[in-house]
Amino acid sequence: MKLYYAPGACSLAPHIVLCEMGTAFTAEKVDLRTKKTAAGADYTAVNSKGAVPALALDDGRVLTEGAAVLQYLADQKPEAGLAPRAGSFERYRLIEVLNYVATEVHKGFGPLWNPRASAEWKAAAIANLGLKFDWLSTFLKGKTYLLGETFSVADAYLFTVLSWSGDVGIELGKWPVLAAYQARIAERPKVQQALRAEGLLK
Repeated sequence: MKLYYAPGACSLAPHIVLCEMGTAFTAEKVDLRTKKTAAGADYTAVNSKGAVPALALDDGRVLTEGAAVLQYLADQKPEAGLAPRAGSFERYRLIEVLNYVATEVHKGFGPLWNPRASAEWKAAAIANLGLKFDWLSTFLKGKTYLLGETFSVADAYLFTVLSWSGDVGIELGKWPVLAAYQARIAERPKVQQALRAEGLLK
């Protein structure tokens, strides 16, 4: 398998999951501005959407969209325990959480990266993210991870998205539960392995 990624982007989540799985893979960096891979290839030939992540399988098929890639990876090595069994209620809880992170939290950062967004729009986006962080704090209270005491692909995704907070001027310390959660996941050896591979940790 080959993972196409941009350092610190949402593709960090499947990068973390691949490290947690201990599965052999290669990774190739993508410049999202030029749409070129580190090898100089046209990335849109891999993923016509031009976004990361993209997971190229050994048979030539390519899977995109973070939530789909994360679940696919988890199902390739179920013994790693990164996702509940397919068809179980707990699996649908995972899907619920993945969708929340993708549509409410991840996309909530969008205006903050947009150079054409007004100050008012950005302020509204930060206020909206604050509401999402409030809900996540309540949801996580008393739990080690999003689904309880077991690290899952959803934690890799939320960790990645929360890591953008400081870049856009959001002080995560305002949500102690989230700050502690973020710090806890950052201590995982495989998370640190992925961060180092992307040049995000020395």
